[in-house]
Amino acid sequence: MLDTSYFQDKVTDLETALKNRNTSGEVISSLTSLSRRRKELIVQTEGLKAKRNSVTQEIAQLKGKAKSDPAAAAEADKKVIEMRAVGDQIKGFDEELKGIEEKLNDLALRIPNIPHSSVPVGADLEHNKEVHKWGTPTKLAFEPKDHTSIGEGLGILDFERAGKISGARFALYLGAGAALERALIQFMLDTHTVDHGYREVIPPFLVNRESMTGTGQLPKFEEDLFKTGLADRELFLIPTSEVPLTNMYRNDIVDPGKLPIYLTAYSPCFRSEAGSYGKDTRGLIRQHQFQKVEMVKIAEPEKSYEELEKMVKNAEKILELLELPYRTMLLCTGDMGFSASKTYDLEVWLPSQNTYREISSCSNCEDFQARRAQIRYRTDANAKPKLAHTLNGSGLAVGRAFVAILENFQDAHGNVRIPKALNRYLEGKPGFTREGDALWIKK
Repeated sequence: MLDTSYFQDKVTDLETALKNRNTSGEVISSLTSLSRRRKELIVQTEGLKAKRNSVTQEIAQLKGKAKSDPAAAAEADKKVIEMRAVGDQIKGFDEELKGIEEKLNDLALRIPNIPHSSVPVGADLEHNKEVHKWGTPTKLAFEPKDHTSIGEGLGILDFERAGKISGARFALYLGAGAALERALIQFMLDTHTVDHGYREVIPPFLVNRESMTGTGQLPKFEEDLFKTGLADRELFLIPTSEVPLTNMYRNDIVDPGKLPIYLTAYSPCFRSEAGSYGKDTRGLIRQHQFQKVEMVKIAEPEKSYEELEKMVKNAEKILELLELPYRTMLLCTGDMGFSASKTYDLEVWLPSQNTYREISSCSNCEDFQARRAQIRYRTDANAKPKLAHTLNGSGLAVGRAFVAILENFQDAHGNVRIPKALNRYLEGKPGFTREGDALWIKK
């Protein structure tokens, strides 16, 4: 949620920012008209209240003269009647103002964050800016298979049986496939906790409406969420563990010297993928349920952009250790997520598509989520609480790392070499074959 100053003194700045974020003209028009009328009402109400205060003093003076001056008494009575009418006007304006502020508050929950000044202006992903590249895109001496063909050929993925169980956009990982997915989770968590200083959390995977509102999924994106109900209890399946990790500090005031806070968690993630039907219908790229290791930071505003750069490096390190070519993109205003002020996407190379695909998104939300969730901190024991900045990033999307390994390390026979960083997690496990210094999944 944005600071209220954007609805009062910075409406023009907000209009420009929303246009750059591809916000609909209807929303901008509603915001502008409501903000304008709110300002008019405040001015009119304050003018009437000032008049009423002044006239009330006059009435008191006239009543003081009433015993000796009948004209003063009559004038006092006249002004009392006038002020009753003014009071009715004020009451009417106050009620209208209350209604407008309720509409503005609801609208504020649906308006995206303001882009940081360093974010390039653009309408879509075509205007994103490449800022870093690592590794050479894999070129195979044969026609590369996609991960679905490889996984089904090795007997480690089964989409047909998953469909029988749950329907479209689900997968079964089998044998060495399940072990590889689990190894990736363990490797990512170990790297982030041991090397990068994050504290591991196992959070709830079901959260309440307040938590979803705090991180910005509600009310705007309710159609994208899976929701459960038991009697009168409403809970949502998390779309990412960013939600429970950030909300650990909802309505809290962090003690002096305790920031930054680094948290990481593995969780399954659940998304309806509303509006994406027809896209990536084959394989693991766009599933209703997938695994992810998340990074979350709560930081002081003055240091949050430094912390964002560190978070990006943490995610990049995972890809480098997995020997996967990638590039880092600075997203433009029209391609960022709802809560973000600045976002970097890491995109991993997929040979079957001959392109890079997103595997991590790292964002600084500044105080947008903190204002919604009331996450605050003190600089010292006697200081007034301030809103913190929140950051989140994928470290990484596990299923997409699985996809990238199958595609980048395949051979002409459909076998897959395992990156060395995972060997210690998979050595001796059923379904893995050692050849020299490499582990393989073989037919």
